[in-house]
Amino acid sequence: MPTRLSVNLNKVATLRNTRRVGVPSLKHCARLCLDAGAAGITVHPRPDQRHVRPHDLDDLAEVLAAYPAAELNIEGNPFHGVVEHAEKFKPSQCTLVPDDPSQATSDHGWDLKRDAERLRPIAARLRAVGCRVSLFVDPVADDMTIAAQLGADRVELYTEPYASAFARGDATRELAACRDAALAAQSAGLGVNAGHDLNRENLGPFLIGVREVLEVSIGHALVADALELGLAETVRRYLAIVNAPSRAPSERTRGCP
Repeated sequence: MPTRLSVNLNKVATLRNTRRVGVPSLKHCARLCLDAGAAGITVHPRPDQRHVRPHDLDDLAEVLAAYPAAELNIEGNPFHGVVEHAEKFKPSQCTLVPDDPSQATSDHGWDLKRDAERLRPIAARLRAVGCRVSLFVDPVADDMTIAAQLGADRVELYTEPYASAFARGDATRELAACRDAALAAQSAGLGVNAGHDLNRENLGPFLIGVREVLEVSIGHALVADALELGLAETVRRYLAIVNAPSRAPSERTRGCP
């Protein structure tokens, strides 16, 4: 199964929210991304409505209805309203993230040894409405069995440590941690997603090193690139990286949830 690109539109909403004129339009930007070949749209509604707001989910559901093969991924803290959003809109995937309302952005994965029992009924609740459940996790191989046992379908590897190491010129150790975690997740029966601070420079090496990744969710860097290249062209350039010949999936990546 080739790696899919889901475009996170939070930063588009952040820009729009600085004025009251509805520009840029999330609906229009979502269509541009999907028409350019993106496999899905990701949003992360937060309680303070700093970017994506409840009406945006209605608008995006309307857009996605015209793209049957595309997926909506709603991510966020399950204890701050994201479960209710998922139950209403029934996205293809709900990614559970342990962020605090005061955080500028997500900066760590779940402590599954501590939080597994809190997350177990939430995973069951989401799966009951037909939603794939993904857990935002640090790349710790030993945690993958716990994630599977509590009812997750996938994990999303938190890739900021890899991205920071790549920028310093030495990503070997962080890439190996992600690879080990991905293999452990797959052995536990989980699919593997990845996201956070991935960009056009570090994405290719990451996907070559971690071939098990089914989906990358990219927002900040992609929207920043779009200021220079345009949104549709930026999506196409990320897709060129994702679909590079060296990214041909190995046999072990097939058949994951």
